[in-house]
Amino acid sequence: MKTLFNNEINENYIDKIVTLSGWVSRVRNLGGLNFIDLRDRSGIIQLIVSPENKYYNLSQTLKSEYVIEVTGKVAQRVTANEKLATGKIEIIVEDLKVLNTSLEVPFQITEDVNASEETRLKYRYLDIRRPDISSKLVLRHKITMAIRKYLDSLNFLEIETPILCKSTPEGARDYLVPSRIFNGRFFALPQSPQIYKQLLMVGGVERYFQIAKCFRDEDLRADRQPEFTQVDVEMSFIDEEDVITLGENLVANVFKEVKGIDIKLPLLRMKYNDAIEFYGSDKPDLRFDMVIQNITNILANTECEFLKNTISNNGIVNAVVAKNLADKYSRKEIDKLTEYVKKYKASGLAYIKYNAEVTGSLVKSLSEKEITDIKNELNINENDIVFIISGNQKIVKTALGALRCKVASDNNLIDENDYKLLWVTDFPSFEWSEEESRFMACHHPFTAPKDEDIDKLLNDKANCYSKAYDIVINGYEAGGGSIRIHNGEVQEKMFEALELTKEDINNKFGFFVDALKYGTPPHGGFALGLDRLTMLLAKTDNIRDVIAFPKTASSSDLMSEAPNIVDEYQLNELGIKIGGKNE
Repeated sequence: MKTLFNNEINENYIDKIVTLSGWVSRVRNLGGLNFIDLRDRSGIIQLIVSPENKYYNLSQTLKSEYVIEVTGKVAQRVTANEKLATGKIEIIVEDLKVLNTSLEVPFQITEDVNASEETRLKYRYLDIRRPDISSKLVLRHKITMAIRKYLDSLNFLEIETPILCKSTPEGARDYLVPSRIFNGRFFALPQSPQIYKQLLMVGGVERYFQIAKCFRDEDLRADRQPEFTQVDVEMSFIDEEDVITLGENLVANVFKEVKGIDIKLPLLRMKYNDAIEFYGSDKPDLRFDMVIQNITNILANTECEFLKNTISNNGIVNAVVAKNLADKYSRKEIDKLTEYVKKYKASGLAYIKYNAEVTGSLVKSLSEKEITDIKNELNINENDIVFIISGNQKIVKTALGALRCKVASDNNLIDENDYKLLWVTDFPSFEWSEEESRFMACHHPFTAPKDEDIDKLLNDKANCYSKAYDIVINGYEAGGGSIRIHNGEVQEKMFEALELTKEDINNKFGFFVDALKYGTPPHGGFALGLDRLTMLLAKTDNIRDVIAFPKTASSSDLMSEAPNIVDEYQLNELGIKIGGKNE
C-alpha cells in the first residue's frame, strides 16, 4: 500500500529515501536533466532524472498521465517554487517503474482548463484528477466527517432508511421504479426520508441522523441535481428552539472545523413575511443592503395613469435604491434590466436618477412633490438611482428581489469572502396552487402549525403559519425543517384542510397515520443540503463541481450515457410497453 502522499514530503525528509506513486503531470528536459512533475491526490512534487541514471531513457518515454512509481532521495531545490507545497524540495530518482500508460487526454489536467463542461463531464474520471475538482471532493469529505463527529458526540444514531419506498406526494415528481414481481406496481425513490425518520421517532430512537440520498424529478439549475445528498436529522421531546439551536451549532461547527471560520451565534432570525417584504425572497442574501421599500402611500393620489390604476386595483408600488450608481446605468443598460425583470412577470421597470438634474422614465409623470417625497422617504443622495416596479404584490416582490441581487452582482457589491447566515422562520402552512385551484402544503402535510393557528387550518388558510424554518447562507437555502404534527386530531385537520379524502389518506399515508396512533412523542428536525453546503464553502456557484459524478442540466449522465435504452426482455419482465410496443 502507498504510504506517502506528495504533499507530506518537506525539508524534514532531506537525504531520506522515499517511494512515491502517481500520475505524470508534465515532463521537461533542461540542460540534459529530465524534470518530471509527479501528481497525486495531494499535489505535485518534482522528480529529477540525470543522464547518468539507468532509468534516463525510460524517463524520456514518459507522457502526460502515465502512472509511475519512483524511489529516490529527497534533496533541497536550488530555486524554490513558492506556488507548490513541495516547492522547496525535489526527488533524485533512483528507481522508476511505469505502472501504466495513457492515451492522449482530451483536455489538460490542470487548474485552468479551457475544455467545455460537456467534455469534462463526459470524461469525468479525468476531470476528477484536476486539483480544482479533487480539492472540492476532499472538502466534501471533511464536511461530512465534521457533521458525523459532532452529531455522534450528542448521542445521535446514524440509521439508514429505504431507497425503494412508496410514492407519496412531496411537491416534486417521484422517480418511479417498476416492480418485476408485482407487475403494474411501482416503488418510488425517496424525495427525502421524511416519513421514515418520523417513524424512527415513533420507534423510540429519539435522536437520528443520516447522510441520505434523495431523488426529485424536477427541472434543474446550477444549484440542483436530480439525485442529491442531505444531512437528515430528527429528534424527539424538543421544540422549535431546540432544533434551531442544534442546527446553527452544527453549521457553525462545520465552518470552524473545515474552514477555520467563526460564525457568530445565535444567528439572525427573520420571519418569512419580513423576508418577502424587504428582500423579495424567502432566502435573502444579506451580504449587501438595497432592501425593497414600499412607496405605495407616497403615490396614493398620483395622477400617473398606470400607477393610479395599479393602486386602485390593490396593487403595490415598490422600489430599490442603487446607491451612487446612477452614472453606471445608461438607457441601454436599463433596457437590459427591464428585460431581466420581465422574466419574473413584471410588466416593466421604471426609474428615477437623482443628480443635479432629476431624470428618468417617471419624472414627467410624477409631480414635483412626489419626486421630492420619494427622495426624502428613501434617503436619496447624489448619483443614486431608484428602480421601481408596480403591480401584483407577489410579482413586484419577486422581481425586485431578483433585481437587487443582479444589481449587486453586476456592480461587485458582494464580498465573496463574506458569509451571512440567518434563519427564516414562521413559514405559511399553505400556498395557493393556480394549477389545482386549491391550497397546498407549503412544506409537507406533517408540518405542525403554530399553536395559535390550529383553529385557522380550516377557515383561514391564507393566514395560517407553521413551525417551519430554513437556514439561509448567502442567498441560498442551505437547509430547513419543522416541528412535526404528533397529535392525531391536528393531523386529521391538516388532511381536511388539504382536501384529502379518507381514501387519499389511506392510499398515500395509511401505514404512517396508523403509526402515529401508538404513542408518538413530540418531534421535529431539519435537513441540510450537503451538496449545497459544500458548494458554498468551496466558493463555487455550480453544484456539479462538488459531486463526484453529477448529471447535466437535462438530468443525463454524459459519461455513462444514462438514461439508456434497455433490452426488450427486461421490459417484458416488468410488464412495460413503450409507445405501444417494446423497441
